[in-house]
Amino acid sequence: MSKTIETDLKTFIKFWLVPLGIGALIFVLYKALTGLIIIGVSIFLALALKPLVRKVNSFFTHHFGKDKKHQTMSAVFAYLIVVLVIGAIIAIVGPVVVNETAKFVQHFPDTFEKSFGGWDGINNFGNSIGISNLQGEITNALTGLSDNLLGLLGNNLVSSVTGVADVIMKIVLVIVLTFLFLLEGPSMLEVIWSSMGARKEDQKSTNLIKKIVTRMANVVSTYVSRQIIVAVIDGCAAMVIVFVLSLILGFSSSLAIPMGMITMLFYLIPMFGQFIGGTLVTLLLFFSNPLAAGIFAVIYIVYAQVENNVIAPKIQGSALNLQPVVILCAVVIGMYMFGLLGAIIAIPIAGCIRVLIEEYPNIKALKD
Repeated sequence: MSKTIETDLKTFIKFWLVPLGIGALIFVLYKALTGLIIIGVSIFLALALKPLVRKVNSFFTHHFGKDKKHQTMSAVFAYLIVVLVIGAIIAIVGPVVVNETAKFVQHFPDTFEKSFGGWDGINNFGNSIGISNLQGEITNALTGLSDNLLGLLGNNLVSSVTGVADVIMKIVLVIVLTFLFLLEGPSMLEVIWSSMGARKEDQKSTNLIKKIVTRMANVVSTYVSRQIIVAVIDGCAAMVIVFVLSLILGFSSSLAIPMGMITMLFYLIPMFGQFIGGTLVTLLLFFSNPLAAGIFAVIYIVYAQVENNVIAPKIQGSALNLQPVVILCAVVIGMYMFGLLGAIIAIPIAGCIRVLIEEYPNIKALKD
């Protein structure tokens, strides 16, 4: 027995418009994903610079009195300080990495002869493990690798140039947007809060939203500022270790500062950055002095345990109040979703989610 279901035109339109509207929204968000990520990163960086802006603003207020113009000046000065620091790090670290790599390549034949006894030593070792011509095997493997790399570079040259240009454009956009958010962000928020709370019945919900947004912003700025403090300590420790080793083993002490800067920069990457920075410094030291590289690796591993279990918890405290397993899960999810960028912003985002969970009873009470 069949039944006929009658419906009016309005219900029919609503039935189809809702899924179509959701589909259109998903499509628009997908197309705008890159732009939204750029805007999100810019807001994240602006929030990260917030403590520095406050410090500069308090300096201006203390010496020149309170003035609305000081907020703009503070944002400009804070931004310039960060740009100059990053530029100085690149200017110091870049030439050292290039020079050490070039030095290693230049002295590789002598090092190879002393360490392995040249190709004769390699062939003798090959014979001892049953390979009659280990030199030829290594040469063929390196030739094949070289040919494959050259072919890959040749085939992807145009796309690589396009990719580099695209990355540069995105970086420029992030730099400009971060600066604009620093300047215009506070006034934009004031306009939003005043428009949302224009009616008395909306004032309660506006205050709650403002409270949640403020807590989230503080989570981001607090996490970044304390992470930078620990990163600076990590860099200073690496610098001292390299400097002492240079005095004992006789290699150039000028490597100390660049090596410290490398570990400091990579420490800013959650969970894995310390390992990457320590490995890179060990590799660069190996180019100059293999014994120093080995000693540095051992000392730095011991120091990392002390830092991760004593120093970092003391400084970061309960800023995010997240369990280690939650932090690791957040980093893994962020890394697989957005790569290195996702790994960097995953922990503060997890902290913001914690804020929402804590404020959920207030949100629910407001709706009731």
